[in-house]
Amino acid sequence: MKTVFIVDDADTNLAKAKQSLEDSYRVLTMPSATKMFALLEKIIPDLILLDIEMPEMNGFVALEKLMQNEKTAKIPVVFLTAQTDAAVESRGFEMGAVDFITKPFSEPVLLNRINSHLHLADIIKKRTQHIERLQTSIVSVLADMVEGRDEITGGHVERTTRYVNILLRRAMSVDHLYAEEMRSWDFDQVVSSAKLHDVGKITISDLILNKPGKLSPEEFEIMKTHAIEGEKIIDKIIEQTGEDTFLRHAKLFAGYHHERWDGQGYPYGLKGEDIPLQGRIMAVADVYDALTSERPYKKAFSHERSTEIIMENAGTQFDPSLAKLFYEVKDKFEAINSSKQ
Repeated sequence: MKTVFIVDDADTNLAKAKQSLEDSYRVLTMPSATKMFALLEKIIPDLILLDIEMPEMNGFVALEKLMQNEKTAKIPVVFLTAQTDAAVESRGFEMGAVDFITKPFSEPVLLNRINSHLHLADIIKKRTQHIERLQTSIVSVLADMVEGRDEITGGHVERTTRYVNILLRRAMSVDHLYAEEMRSWDFDQVVSSAKLHDVGKITISDLILNKPGKLSPEEFEIMKTHAIEGEKIIDKIIEQTGEDTFLRHAKLFAGYHHERWDGQGYPYGLKGEDIPLQGRIMAVADVYDALTSERPYKKAFSHERSTEIIMENAGTQFDPSLAKLFYEVKDKFEAINSSKQ
């Protein structure tokens, strides 16, 4: 059963709206937008019926706040109002409201309008799911192309994606690290987009990519271009598809995962929190996998020694807060590393 939030500071309106809808929907009522946002931490409804004229936080302010969070921005919002001013309606539609219902309202009219909007929401949801499946397919194909060409780092994309998943889950659910910055992130999209962090390697010659030995200084300079080339590839996809929410994360993973906290990284030499968070997260996952993997020019380091290296470089190569986070979940990293074939 679909869930509808009804937010109004008048008990009579809450009772009447609930009576109209409760036979068809799971209805949750609340007397203020503040109460609504508290409940949104636990429940995401299918539609919000929102009064405009409320104390503390009015409907327009509440709608603006909803639109700023990716988790709530797509919830259909229908305004309840006693106003009939065209300017008020215009403002609401511009902000993202899907409809206005004037108080006092007719119960049958309210039910029919809500039915119509939820039916439309179902159609949009199916289309969105189709697009998401298409995005996942694109990511998988591109990631497989990178893995297929790189004979040396087999399984790197899948492992680093799993490491990013672990770091993000810990940051979001336990440590609440960078919580404000990540509040609007779609968790599944971010993790999936991490698979494209090395997509720029498609542009690197096989002679360099699969060289059975250490790269020369000139070859290493060419290899370093994969970060900027990855950004360019993703920019082209954005330009062709017009989709940037999902690919924006992928671009930041691709372009910034070789930056260093002390500013000595590449390609831009950014420092500290000037480096996008996606790049700082991938830096930890990427280096851990490189350290624990065998290369033609080096043996694989043990999990213990790799952990020591990352912690020794906290505050120089790595974001110290993320290095600490890594240390807290290092056993989960070890389990993935130990599962290598």
